[in-house]
Amino acid sequence: MRLDDLDPSKNVRDHGRGGGSGMGGGGGGMIGLLFSFLPMLLGRKKMGCGTILLIGGAAVAFMYFSGGGGSLLGGGSGSSSNDAVAYDNQSEVFAGRVLASTEQTWSQLFRKNGSTYRPPVLNFYEGNVKAAECGSATSAAGPFYCPADRGIYLDTSFFREMETRMGAKGDFAKAYVIAHEVGHHIQNLSGIADQVRNQQRSVGKTQGNALQVRMELQADCYAGVWAAQNAQRMEAGDVEEGLNAAHAIGDDTLMRGAGQRPIESMFTHGSSEQRMAWLRKGMQTGDPASCDTFARGAVR
Repeated sequence: MRLDDLDPSKNVRDHGRGGGSGMGGGGGGMIGLLFSFLPMLLGRKKMGCGTILLIGGAAVAFMYFSGGGGSLLGGGSGSSSNDAVAYDNQSEVFAGRVLASTEQTWSQLFRKNGSTYRPPVLNFYEGNVKAAECGSATSAAGPFYCPADRGIYLDTSFFREMETRMGAKGDFAKAYVIAHEVGHHIQNLSGIADQVRNQQRSVGKTQGNALQVRMELQADCYAGVWAAQNAQRMEAGDVEEGLNAAHAIGDDTLMRGAGQRPIESMFTHGSSEQRMAWLRKGMQTGDPASCDTFARGAVR
């Protein structure tokens, strides 16, 4: 994907090693959930973050929203307001360029609907971080979105994990990861996230998981919309890289990789086929309206 002509976004913060952005969330935060794949799916707490996946020997999925701790649209952290944004390596520069591209794309799409887009803040960290009301996380968590501060959190060492452990190689695979988290930000701004969180409070775990799957698939579709809107930047092989990454992080593929039999009622992000299908749909249509994963019969 050609992004070299873009200046990296200034909506970033660098927390360095063991950094933090304020309050550590109650109840142990995310770190208490980072143990293994199956126990997470069987007995996890609901968390205040959305993540494309987690890895710690195997990939793990978070529930997207916490029942407490502030408005999803309030308490935003704002952007980095200085010109000396620290980009420590080329992976961070690339991530900053992807973010800049999403800012341009979603600003245009929101403007068409008479709205103003407020971009997320991309938070770089190494090792571990505290993310507002979403609690603490280690780099094993992979990228995640925290609605409480409208922040995306990324340790770029995750990109190496994608290549070496999951076989998800290529620049576009990395860009898809970031665009997916931006998709969660779109859900936050649009109110979809709040609606789903309220529904999850009133249903059981299986139904809550099913709602979460639709959330994650919609974020995949939004990532595809961003790619379609930037078709002039796409290169040969990019589509295949993205679909390969989506396949690698399907719940069924992750469960098999962890030595477990896939159980659909435990899925929280969708199967490999579902994730590829919704990423592909966004790429084909370039229209956020096509990403209604909550319509009757949309997810099978």
